[in-house]
Amino acid sequence: MAENPKLTVLGAGSWGTALAALIARNGVPTRLWGRDGAALAAMAKEHCNQRYLPGISLPVELEYESDLGRAVRGADIVLIVVPSHAFASMLAELAPLLDAGTSIAWATKGFEPGTGRFLHELVAEQLPGRAAAVVTGPSFAREVATGLPSAVTVHSDDDAFAQQLASVLHAPNLRAYSGRDVLGAELGGAMKNVLAVATGIADGMELGLNARAGLITRGMNEMLRLGVALGARPETLIGLSGLGDLVLTCTGDLSRNRRLGLALGRGVAIDEALRQIGQVVESVLTADEVARLADKHGLDLPISAGVRAVLHGEVTPVDGLKALMAREQKPEYPQGLFRTP
Repeated sequence: MAENPKLTVLGAGSWGTALAALIARNGVPTRLWGRDGAALAAMAKEHCNQRYLPGISLPVELEYESDLGRAVRGADIVLIVVPSHAFASMLAELAPLLDAGTSIAWATKGFEPGTGRFLHELVAEQLPGRAAAVVTGPSFAREVATGLPSAVTVHSDDDAFAQQLASVLHAPNLRAYSGRDVLGAELGGAMKNVLAVATGIADGMELGLNARAGLITRGMNEMLRLGVALGARPETLIGLSGLGDLVLTCTGDLSRNRRLGLALGRGVAIDEALRQIGQVVESVLTADEVARLADKHGLDLPISAGVRAVLHGEVTPVDGLKALMAREQKPEYPQGLFRTP
């Protein structure tokens, strides 16, 4: 692996821009790619992403490129930061363009829509034989871009690549950890979006702090049970990629998924809520894939299922709450930790 790697970030939204800026400030030669050439030209001129990170200065060292082939040429690491619904098509575009030794990473959270497949499965299928890693954790783009203290974790089957990428990301304002549980890290990063809608709905309905704490805790229980059924390591899910990201997304109003829940809890129609947010809200698709995985493994995940029903208009937030509260009384862990049906 290159000692002083060159890195390309694909995706000039808020998170892609924030990561590219962080890495460039760390002295790593960094390019940022996006499909909107005019927007990239404006960013290069103004050193600011006015649409997604207004008012935040970007480092002058950061390069911009709207041609995908030129963007990835010569890159030692390509970091994909596009929405999950565009992830597979991004891989397909990349496949014929990458240099032989280029490693792949992604900071996208979610599943492949319609199949429930994890993103690392798509990478292994479309870009086989390359070092690959996921970057995840409790990290709002705006706070990372402004230099507030943050932490992320990098998981890969390739220990050397995980450490290299963590070193590239590690900065005075950001701690980067590493691990080997790619599936667990991806599950936490995806499922927390669904659970954030639930806490947002509760807060939008002004149900109080007790309700929020209960939903986060029982939501964590659902994440752990699904994770164990899939083969994830529990310690991954109680770390940055699971519990950390869950708490952040359920309580922080910078979360698009929480803001969606807040709007729904206040009686706003889902189409209008999504229009007001104006960016991709991953939970809308992820809720279906969590339900698919739960059904496959015979798991009852009532909070996740309730969110899916609300998002599909099958029940109102009020009726969804009533259904949760009407469930039978039972021990918290009747068959032991992680084995509750």
